[in-house]
Amino acid sequence: MNSPCSTQTCSLPDTDLGSAAGAAKLGRTASAWTLGDHLGAIGVRLNIGRMGYRVTPGLYALGAPGSDAPVLVTANYKLSFDHLRRALTGLNAWLLVLDTKGINVWCAAGKGTFGTDELVRKINECRLHERVTHRRLILPQLGAPGVAAHEVRRQTGFAVVYGSVYATDIAAFLQADLQATPAMRRIRFSWHERLAVAPLELVLYFKQLLLLGLALALLACVPTAGHFWSGFEHRGILVFLLFVLTGALASLLGPLLLPWLPTRAFSIKGACLGVALAVPGLWLAGPAWSVLRTTAWILLLAAGASHLLLKFTGSTTFTSPSGVRREVRVALPAQIAIGLAGLVAWTVAGFLPGW
Repeated sequence: MNSPCSTQTCSLPDTDLGSAAGAAKLGRTASAWTLGDHLGAIGVRLNIGRMGYRVTPGLYALGAPGSDAPVLVTANYKLSFDHLRRALTGLNAWLLVLDTKGINVWCAAGKGTFGTDELVRKINECRLHERVTHRRLILPQLGAPGVAAHEVRRQTGFAVVYGSVYATDIAAFLQADLQATPAMRRIRFSWHERLAVAPLELVLYFKQLLLLGLALALLACVPTAGHFWSGFEHRGILVFLLFVLTGALASLLGPLLLPWLPTRAFSIKGACLGVALAVPGLWLAGPAWSVLRTTAWILLLAAGASHLLLKFTGSTTFTSPSGVRREVRVALPAQIAIGLAGLVAWTVAGFLPGW
């Protein structure tokens, strides 16, 4: 799963572009996904081999493209490459893959790796002008922030045309003579798209979730002294399971319910979700918990869920870089303060009547 590409999917360049092209090579690919591609797509959503999930940059032939076949530009993040080629089933096309260091188009455009210089470099390296007779490149719309179309044309002679937001619409875009409908330009970020990226966030923070849950469970048993393990069995395990399950649920429900959670700030959305999710835990704990421990539980879950959803800003289309920076400057200190207050209250609650 860590290998750059599967043999069938994206064989390393093996075909000369012609005698005039010298050392330039051409790779070949197919639209159909292999079992390895499907497993890789699942794995990368679970943070398995994510940093090495890439294809070799260069020019690829999909099907049997001629000199008039369209040239579509994408990133060398394998999932981006795979979704594009699958969307072109039954079509002949050239795929120009930029070296984005294994980063998807949207993020790479923001970082500058899916940019003007890299596009110009790949056009020249692959000697694209010797492969096609037209002078037109189709770029994903989300790559626009990184590319200066007028510079690409000035330096290479190739005009840039921005295609649809989603790869699934690219075939219709080509059939419509490169005319995009308003729907093709709209970013929907529907519930299933939000939920698709949520498992990655959960995997990234699951270790911390387990450790914090264990710490809370142990702190809940400190006052029992010689009966520590008995207290852990009756109280600690419940605390551990409640915290871990609630945290995991928050990481999934936050993205899923994102448009309907109150306010525009992700940190406040998360805090509201955390407070709501604290209620089932309090119900399961029953009347045994003191007022102070109940307050500590609410504070801890509010701070934790707030932080989880704030980290999700980088996976959404609902925010801007400047807006995220402003919110982080305000929200992060507040989350730390609320979390510490909850931790102190949780610890002190163990030394007061009730647990």
